[in-house]
Amino acid sequence: MPVGVAYALFAYFLYSCCDAIIKGFGTSLSVFEIAFWTALFSFIPAIFTKPKGEHWRHMHRMRHPYLVHLRSIAGVIGNLCIIYAFTHIPLAEAYSIAFLAPIFVVALSRTYLGETVTWQRWLFLGATFCGVLLVVRPGFRELQLGHLAALGAALMGGIATTALRKVAPVEKRVTLLGLPLGYVVVVNSVLMVVAGFNWPSPQEFAFLLLIGALGGTGNIIFIAATRSAPISLIAPAQYSQIAWAIAFGALFYAEYPDAIGYCGLVVVAFGGILNVMSDETRIRIFSRLSVFGPASAVSEVSPPLGEDAKLPSAVAKNDATVASK
Repeated sequence: MPVGVAYALFAYFLYSCCDAIIKGFGTSLSVFEIAFWTALFSFIPAIFTKPKGEHWRHMHRMRHPYLVHLRSIAGVIGNLCIIYAFTHIPLAEAYSIAFLAPIFVVALSRTYLGETVTWQRWLFLGATFCGVLLVVRPGFRELQLGHLAALGAALMGGIATTALRKVAPVEKRVTLLGLPLGYVVVVNSVLMVVAGFNWPSPQEFAFLLLIGALGGTGNIIFIAATRSAPISLIAPAQYSQIAWAIAFGALFYAEYPDAIGYCGLVVVAFGGILNVMSDETRIRIFSRLSVFGPASAVSEVSPPLGEDAKLPSAVAKNDATVASK
């Protein structure tokens, strides 16, 4: 196994651990508090991902401020949605719905970026959608607000990633990383006070700190993965999160998908892997350096961003993306 793939698998394992811990909070903390503390702690490891030649004090200097702010706002909403989903529905179901994000990315990219979408890509995305239907089965079982929240997270991920595809070649990495995390911290600090703030217990505080540490470590390892192996090899590793969702859900929360649900998860993973391998210049993957901070989110991967970026010829114009939630 290439070392880059091993790095990616380990990073996704750490991300899945973060999501499983978030689920453990249940309703003891509001989604605003969870989002605030985990994003705040994510700032610490993010400091070590700053590329040479960039400075955090220049984070506000942007060439496309409206798109950067749009991405950040979508990140705030998506972050809250996915945290709510994790704390209210089974992990495997939350993941399966969140993996619908590439459908929104492709649709928005075709509409606003003028990208050509092959019929093979639509076929793979359609298979993913069918897999999600098998897992959730709307009309045959009661849907909860958590399912809609996961869908909202997928939609926000699509919006954020489409904006990212436009700004990634020209914006600094400190802007693309720091501003969205800043949005999450500031907005949720206000919302959690308005909603009624309660200090986490020492145990909860320790778990929040652990999420930041695990997620931050995952960020660093994931960046190492993108520098050690081709994107086409790394991208399918994201679907290992489905296996971890099943394992953690069963081990800690007594969540067991039925036979149809397992079939749906296999279809989601299979369709998603074919999708990301079908065109390595348009790969949608999960990572914690995306707009959603410490909670699962959709972003895209490519060489380093900012003024030091070296874009491959195959990724000319808007196809450059960030080594990203």
